[in-house]
This record gives sequence, C-alpha cells and structure tokens, in this order.
Amino acid sequence: MHIVVLDGFTLNPGDLSWEELERLGTVNVYDRTPPELVKERIQESDIVLTNKTPLSKEVLTGLNRLKYIGVLATGYNVVDVKAASSQGIVVTNIPTYGTDSVAQFVFALILELCHKIGMHRDSVRAGDWEESPDFCYTLSRQIALAGKTLGIVGYGRIGKQVSRLAQVFGMRVMVAGREGRAVSEAGAEFVERVPLEDLLVASDFVSLHCPLTPETEGLINAEKIALMKPSAFLINTSRGGLLVEQHVANALNEGHIAGAALDVLSSEPPSKDNPLVFARNCIVTPHMAWATFEARSRLMDIAVGNVAAFLQGKPIHSVNPA
Repeated sequence: MHIVVLDGFTLNPGDLSWEELERLGTVNVYDRTPPELVKERIQESDIVLTNKTPLSKEVLTGLNRLKYIGVLATGYNVVDVKAASSQGIVVTNIPTYGTDSVAQFVFALILELCHKIGMHRDSVRAGDWEESPDFCYTLSRQIALAGKTLGIVGYGRIGKQVSRLAQVFGMRVMVAGREGRAVSEAGAEFVERVPLEDLLVASDFVSLHCPLTPETEGLINAEKIALMKPSAFLINTSRGGLLVEQHVANALNEGHIAGAALDVLSSEPPSKDNPLVFARNCIVTPHMAWATFEARSRLMDIAVGNVAAFLQGKPIHSVNPA
C-alpha cells in the first residue's frame, strides 16, 4: 500500500512516531501540503490521511487508485464524503481521542477568566509586588465557581465530561435540550435540560460543544447574546462558525457580556482583521484544546488502527453514508 499523510506536523511535530503506520505500507509524510500540490501528492496513493487539508470533489475526481481517506480528527467536513463514497472510497474519522483534554482545557479557560493568572504573573515579574504596600493585591475581580451556573450547549462526550468537572467545582449545570428532562450521570448530580434561551438567561458561563451544522451555524448572534447576563462569560472549544464573530466582538467591546474564551475561529489561521482577536476581555488560543501529548498519542493509535482494519476488510469509524 502507498500511504500519504498530507499534513502530519500538527499531529506529530516530532514527539511521536510513524513507525506503526509504516508497518502497513510505504509512507510519505508531508508536514503541510498547499492546495496546488494536493492532487499531485495523492495521485498514486491507495490511502490518504489528512487533518485539515481539504479533499474536495474536484481533487478526488479521477483518482482511481485511492480507496481510503483517514481524517486525523473528529470533524470530517474537510472531505467531500459524498464524492468519495460515489467513487467507492472509504472515509473514517477519529471520534473519541480528545474528550478529557478538551474538557480540561475548557476549565483552563474558565479559570483564566476568573483569575487572570497570566496578568498577575506579568505584574509580579514587572516588580509590582515588590513595591506593593500590602502583602497581596489583585488586578481584576476574582470569581469563585462554586454556586455559579454553567450552561452547556451540546451534550455529547465532551459536554458530559465538562458537566462532571463543573459539578466537582460545585457548579450548577444546565444543558440546552428538551424542556423538563433531567439527565443523570454515574457519580454525578442531576443536570437540567432547558431550552437554549432559558439557558442563556440563567448561565454565568456558557460553553459550546455542539457540532457545526446548517442549523447551528451562527447560533450565538446578537439576539442570543442579548439574553445573557452582563456578567456572563462565553467559552467556545467546538467550532468557530457557531458564533457570528462580529456580534460577539461588539458585545464584548460594548460590555454586554463580561468576557469570552475561544479556542476556535471561523477561519484558521485567522485573518488580520478578525474582530475577536483584539476584542475586549477576549482570550483567543490557537485551536489547541485537543493537542495534549496524551490525546495526540491516542489519535495516532486510533488512526493506525483504522487503516489496519480497512486493510483487513473490516473498516471501523466509517463516516460514509449508509
């Protein structure tokens, strides 16, 4: 088998090994592939692995040798699955590798919003504590999580893990969904299912964990933000397209919400004029919630397992339409 990895650097910047994949065939790994070189690099391939390099219908047309595309992520919208299926190409994804890492990162963002740890570290390094007349000081309002309400929009694996962590912090958890239904998790308290509008009104923190679909694109817009408390915070580690970015930036700059922490944007890398990068009280991180060493190791193992299963004639984690 001739296997091509189009954009391997994000998964493996040098601290993992491709050795197990190389046991399955001849492997060419490219750190990155510009659009104009995609078709050339996969022309003679049986198997292609991609993370964020798009494989459109135009790219896939005429690739008679290609039989398998492995997406090195959970989201697979970079591949025209319909076109691939029409050509008999199996497409798989990696569904569960980063649940704990993303949930952990959600709380890293929440705690930074609550405590501004980076700001205080920089202040100490600048000598402010040495000059302080008091034994302690704060540069921002300090916020306790116990007793606060966390609204979770999207209650899949990551949303459920975020809920479990929130309850350890003593938070009340609400989930957007059908009204009146409680959800219980093993070892956790009940969480409330409420309509999205009620969740936005009641929540001190809103964390997005739903997929990006035609129904959820632009879900958080000016109308929805108007329902939120002026003291509320918005967290997004799911997909940038869930937000109308200019509306969120306007709300931040005008003080309609207290802050936001975003690990994803609608276009990545962002353009220089993205309104959220320099919005007031907005933390933007470079789509890194998934990228712990442990999560990337699991991703590599699952990706190799997906290829091996395909070669054995028993594909797993297929996203092709039934």
